[in-house]
Amino acid sequence: MNVKKIVLLAVVALLLFYLITQPQQSANAVQGLLGALRDGAEAIITFVKSLFA
Repeated sequence: MNVKKIVLLAVVALLLFYLITQPQQSANAVQGLLGALRDGAEAIITFVKSLFA
């Protein structure tokens, strides 16, 4: 087994452990991440609109 697979499995295991042991904090983290992605997408859309306006 190569190192990449071992590291990937370890990361997945840690994420699952975090999700199972702290579901509320996990949900908050995912909501924060999605909010940041939405804000970034809105900023890009605003930038592109201003280019072609």
